[in-house]
Amino acid sequence: MKIKIIFFFLILIFIFSISLKENYTTSKPIIYLLQLNGMINPITSQYVVRGIEDAEKEEAECLILQLDTPGGLDTSMRDIIKKMLNSTIPIIIYVSPSGGRAASAGVFITLASNIAAMAPGTNIGAAHPVALGEEQISEEMKAKMVNDAAAYIKSIAEKRGRNAQWAEKAVRESISITEQEAIEQGVIEFIANDVDELIEIIDGVRVTTASGTRVLKTKDAEIIPVKMSFKDLFLHSLTNPNVAYILLFLGLYGILGEFSNPGSFFPGIVGGISLILAFVAFQSIPINYGGLLLIIFGIVLFIIEIYTPTFGLLTAGGVTSLILGSFMLSKATAPFLRISLGLIIAMSLATVVFFIFALSKGIRIQWKKPVTGREGLIGKVGVAKTVLDPDGTIFIHGERWQASTNEESIKEGEEVEVLEVKGLKLIVKKYLRKE
Repeated sequence: MKIKIIFFFLILIFIFSISLKENYTTSKPIIYLLQLNGMINPITSQYVVRGIEDAEKEEAECLILQLDTPGGLDTSMRDIIKKMLNSTIPIIIYVSPSGGRAASAGVFITLASNIAAMAPGTNIGAAHPVALGEEQISEEMKAKMVNDAAAYIKSIAEKRGRNAQWAEKAVRESISITEQEAIEQGVIEFIANDVDELIEIIDGVRVTTASGTRVLKTKDAEIIPVKMSFKDLFLHSLTNPNVAYILLFLGLYGILGEFSNPGSFFPGIVGGISLILAFVAFQSIPINYGGLLLIIFGIVLFIIEIYTPTFGLLTAGGVTSLILGSFMLSKATAPFLRISLGLIIAMSLATVVFFIFALSKGIRIQWKKPVTGREGLIGKVGVAKTVLDPDGTIFIHGERWQASTNEESIKEGEEVEVLEVKGLKLIVKKYLRKE
């Protein structure tokens, strides 16, 4: 009897284990979905590398990276590519959305993928290496940079079975092509309108990874979006030269506001934080410190103009210094590291309008007739409290004053007008009302 019971339980365990195995094998495959928009830098590099590592740990079916980039730093690009080439799961690059691009470093990353796809209305190319600074580079050094980039992109294209000749031209001649041309020339494999369509297209495609050859099973897969953390998004935004430029001006305005209104604290706190963040951003963006000094000098000229008006001379110098400094601030030759011309014009105009407004207010105050103190009494009308012949007492502005007149005597109760203030005595005359 006991043997039968044990045998019965063994059968139940066997059936249960079979059902578990079936449930495990029939579970939905998962796809990691990442988005890389903007410049490729250490922040985005860490985000992509970490995403691939997490997908490998979860044994994801594949990882899709939506890419829209003007390019970025060579070291960050190489970190991403090394991780892609040694990944145990398939990496799919999808250049999207429509209007997006994979330029410069983005070309290298796209060619390093197991499967490359593009959305309609996108382009790829222009991978010619550029120096980040404006310092003079010898022709020999430029040739070394180009040859190194060309060899690197050819090796990537050949490893992935893509058009190595076009890849080399993208570096040496900086050519760029549309998604249709890319598929015709063997640069990419597919064109897809969106991620869902791409997932359907790649189902059943055979790819080779660092762990061997496998067939993708993406049908009914569960998509796991992986977004940047708030910290990474914040740090990534600081690498935008336009953001750094705005932070610089906010910092200068805040510090100026604190000096103008000591003890208000808020402008100084905001200005200090903005200024620190601006200089943090400038560490990852090549800037010309001569341009930065010109901007600061222009602000100083505006401040001096407010306190010692020169009727526009210092303002003109400040405007010139501000605009020149703004154009000189970014010393990068790469377009995506330059400050927007529209932003420079907008910020310069806003600063000029603000200081001209402040300047006009300052001049008006200096020319305005005093309304308080002794000087403010001149031209005011009071009432004689005693007979002025020539000395006496008057009542004005709620106060009694000793007064004297150079005219005929003024009777008590008559209105008088203040002509002059001499020490503690007012010189007055009889006030004649205008009809």
